[in-house]
Amino acid sequence: MLDQVSLVCRRRHFSANTEQAYRYWVRQFVLFHDKHHPDSLGAKDVEAFLNHLATDRRVAASTQSQALNALVFLYDAVLGLPLGDMTGLKRVQRRQRIPVVLLREEVRAVLNQLDGTRRLMCEVLYGAGLRVHECVTLRVKDVDVAARTLSVRNSKGSKDRTTILSEHVVARLQEHLIRVATLHANDRARGGGLAPMPDALSRKYPTAAASLSWQFVFPSAVLRPWGSSERFVRWHVSDSTVQRAFKVALDRAQIHKHASVHCLRHSFATHLLASGTDVRTIQLLLGHRSLQTTMIYTHVEATARNVISPLDLP
Repeated sequence: MLDQVSLVCRRRHFSANTEQAYRYWVRQFVLFHDKHHPDSLGAKDVEAFLNHLATDRRVAASTQSQALNALVFLYDAVLGLPLGDMTGLKRVQRRQRIPVVLLREEVRAVLNQLDGTRRLMCEVLYGAGLRVHECVTLRVKDVDVAARTLSVRNSKGSKDRTTILSEHVVARLQEHLIRVATLHANDRARGGGLAPMPDALSRKYPTAAASLSWQFVFPSAVLRPWGSSERFVRWHVSDSTVQRAFKVALDRAQIHKHASVHCLRHSFATHLLASGTDVRTIQLLLGHRSLQTTMIYTHVEATARNVISPLDLP
């Protein structure tokens, strides 16, 4: 059954993370009901599991929603047994969270604790407002130095977008790409030099995987097998590579905020807003579907930057 979930996810071009999450929640649902097959269960059993998540496991609203989406997908798209209305479902109340934002001085302090490729990655993240996975999956062809833009492919929600490339990183990024080209040439000389291709592009463009343009901007240090084939390819670095480096740098900079590397994206939006960039432009750069999602940064800017405490008034 889990294989069927994966098959339908891939047929609908869901991301690997979505597929993994759906498989996890289907497995948890089956275990919760003593390993009964889902086709012998129904809407009431789904309600019981989701209510258990809310009341016993006290998960966040987004976690319960993810589990709900996974089970609706299972019954609707995989089993062909739509659940219908679930009137007994107890939804976790969604809270409006203000994102953690670093000051520009704090961003510089963290970046100064980094060096090499990890610093370059963090600067690209902050300078372009990328998500971590968007950064590590950049291909050489997605970098347009002349236009000072980055093309983000198949991002969250299977969307593409174009964002800005900071002038500050251009020179070092070009030097880095020369090293990537050298690594690729050495791989080709040893009979390798392939990059994994998305979807069925490897069949449509059989030689593209060996071209420099399809190589990852931040390649892994090791070769790994590609799917069911016996070919070894050079994937991108892991998300955790830059996540761990950022945490260490944050500690060394003695910044005591509960921040992850994703806060660089929040800081990008907030600092652009403070400099006078309109919200609609920021929405397009971030790739938000709804303007309401981007509007959260106006709250950060208005409440924390532009208001003077009455204690400080003359």
